Amino acid sequence: MRTTRVTVAALAVATALALSACGSETAKNTGSVTQITGQKKAGSATVLDRPFDKPELVLTDTTGKPWNLREQTKGRPTLIYFGYTNCPDVCPLTMSNIAVAKKALPKADQDKLQVVFVTTDPERDTPDSLGAWLRAQDPSFTGLTGDFATIQAAARSLGIGIEAPKKEADGTVVSMHGAQVIAFSPKTDEGYVLYGEGTTVDDYTKDLPKIIKGENP
Repeated sequence: MRTTRVTVAALAVATALALSACGSETAKNTGSVTQITGQKKAGSATVLDRPFDKPELVLTDTTGKPWNLREQTKGRPTLIYFGYTNCPDVCPLTMSNIAVAKKALPKADQDKLQVVFVTTDPERDTPDSLGAWLRAQDPSFTGLTGDFATIQAAARSLGIGIEAPKKEADGTVVSMHGAQVIAFSPKTDEGYVLYGEGTTVDDYTKDLPKIIKGENP
């Protein structure tokens, strides 16, 4: 297996500056976003040379209670994704792929894995609506909503650009957001692996056993 190094500029363009409108091909620069460096392996995983610190993020979960990201994922393998429930394509596909791959794990490993979906459209994604949407994917997934500025700052600290939802001319509300999944190690609680929009069920199925152990995929 051949490993090639990806420059800061290349990864910044591929991740932080490329936003998905979940059906739109528009891409915009969202301003100050943490730059990413890493080594791109064959397959879909980018192992980061400089892992991300886990954001100090307290939002509201689908039961309406405060949920502290650092405290409640400490020492657990964790996948984090920023998206919204009205997305017609990328978001449901990403969460479905993870859900299918998770079910292929032994039960003990399924119980260890924490999957966190943070909405980029908090005005429409209430705790109730977010909870209903996630239960259709996997009832164990954690959904978080809250103040948009807080969510945007947390995403940017992970190299993921998002913009406030905007209404299009046809009345459709679109949320621009980066489509990356960040994996956090149970050993260090750092975000050390990045997955892009094209990651498949097979990719996650192959990598999750290693992610759960805090190993490089």
